[in-house]
Amino acid sequence: MLIRMARKSDPKPSEITSRDDYLNRRKFLASSGLVAGSMALGSGLASTPAQAAVERPGVGEALTPLVDGYSKLGDSDPITPYDAVTSYNNFYEFGTGKEDPAENSGPFNPRPWEITVDGLCANPGTIGLEDFLKPHDLEERIYRLRCVEAWSMVVPWVGISLGDVVKRFEPLGSAKYVQFETIVRPEEMNGQRSRRILPWPYVEGLRLDEAMNPLAILAVGLYGEVLPNQNGAPIRLMVPWKYGFKSIKSIVKISFVEGQPKNTWQVMASSEYGFYANVNPKVDHPRWSQARERRIGDFLRRETLMFNGYEEEVGEMYADMNLRRSY
Repeated sequence: MLIRMARKSDPKPSEITSRDDYLNRRKFLASSGLVAGSMALGSGLASTPAQAAVERPGVGEALTPLVDGYSKLGDSDPITPYDAVTSYNNFYEFGTGKEDPAENSGPFNPRPWEITVDGLCANPGTIGLEDFLKPHDLEERIYRLRCVEAWSMVVPWVGISLGDVVKRFEPLGSAKYVQFETIVRPEEMNGQRSRRILPWPYVEGLRLDEAMNPLAILAVGLYGEVLPNQNGAPIRLMVPWKYGFKSIKSIVKISFVEGQPKNTWQVMASSEYGFYANVNPKVDHPRWSQARERRIGDFLRRETLMFNGYEEEVGEMYADMNLRRSY
């Protein structure tokens, strides 16, 4: 048994899921024919078993096989119910209301799907989603999700390592950033029929070292099932230490670039939304506090954690930055 010193980002004893819950999850995986395992995330970050009982809701196509990935969860961080995760969303391509994505995304068809990889890389090309995913393990990663609007969720994602994807396409030495774009399909995404909402396509970006961080994933599912339309089908970014608007949905293009991309919300309101958008309780949004958050399903607010609780895993990337400017 490995004995180590406690770390600040470790869950408190009250946050550890009971043994019964853990075993229930294992029993569910076995009965569903899903393959469970363990996998190191690299860069010195070891994976841990999923710490909550995640049951597939049975409303979508099951994803299999799955590998147990990283999670830091427990009794004070219960997984948000499937119905809430799939009905309370920001996805302006389908409207500006929280219920709009679930109500309006039915006509959207995420299959077949192709992703173009271009820019400063050795292996550019346009690839079908199945071939894009084929070389990679599908992992279940249970992450906190913190919205810039000061609400939060806990979501069991299924995805692949973004860092492994980056390595596969071999960025050139001149590539410093990764830029992502959402598909533009106004005939199926009613919100895109008006440029008064946002300029389309939705664009996001990460520094190359952020994209290579072991926590960053490209998600293709949640709760062991294929990603619903309203949650960014068929493939979206998930960077859990940043505010949710950084985790771009329905990705159709990935570009390796030298200059820092202008992400959509930075273009819309540069005084309110920056490029880094790291979760930071010490830096308020110009119109509201970020010190506390409302977990969906809870009555009382809770304190917001630096980097959304992932400071140990990502903090060193920003050691030379003034974190008070990281918003």
